[in-house]
Amino acid sequence: MIYKFLKYPFFGKFMVEWKNPIPENELSDWEPVSIKSKSKGLIKGLFANSKTKEQRATIVLGHPMGKEAKGFFIKRGYTELLRNNGFNTLIFDINGFGESTHGNFSYFEDIVAIGKKAKQITQDIPIGYFGISLGGQWATIAFADKTHPYQFAIVESSATTLDEFWIKFPFAYKTLKFLNILMPEYAKKIKMIERIKEAKNLNSLLLIYSKDDTWVPFEMGERFLKNSPVKTELWPVENAKHAEIMKSKHKDEYKNKIISFLTAES
Repeated sequence: MIYKFLKYPFFGKFMVEWKNPIPENELSDWEPVSIKSKSKGLIKGLFANSKTKEQRATIVLGHPMGKEAKGFFIKRGYTELLRNNGFNTLIFDINGFGESTHGNFSYFEDIVAIGKKAKQITQDIPIGYFGISLGGQWATIAFADKTHPYQFAIVESSATTLDEFWIKFPFAYKTLKFLNILMPEYAKKIKMIERIKEAKNLNSLLLIYSKDDTWVPFEMGERFLKNSPVKTELWPVENAKHAEIMKSKHKDEYKNKIISFLTAES
């Protein structure tokens, strides 16, 4: 597949066979789900109900770039945190990662598709989104789609444009510039900092950024805040590695912020 070949300069070392991190005694909590995306990929995920009697909302979780794919959220305790506080969780693999089949570069279509699947599973409660890095930046485009079901969202450590992120990686950056020349209209379509202006359906947005993130500067969060057309808060963390706030010394206040935001909005 041509798209699989074109993705290698960007994601080659991360597109590997997925290893399930769920302990055997907890596998029964998780229901496999799948849905075909307009990206042409078959998007695969896992759904689990909250561990409380009350189901406040269903939260779809979009993973950062990495071999763990959707397993990122299990290994770092996000799903446990959410389920213990009354939220159903749906983790999924962006096309080409984990268990999802390859599609094109329209990863935002995967986010729209899995949101619709979440709505099918839990029809009568709100649907929220929480995306980190890769899963956050493409969500800012998904939110411009009038058919997406998300009512509130957290976007963490998201780059404002692909060029600004990939410039640190010369081979990938040259490939990106070539693709931009080849598909100029598509390049405009996926410019995150501009597409956020078209966000629809969302009632609120929480932006989370680390002030010493060397890959995605805090200033990117400030730019998203300026361009967002919905009620938006930018919440800073003083020091944490990119996409690893859950492992930082700020993890307790971070957890509290996530739960307080989601609880208020659901």
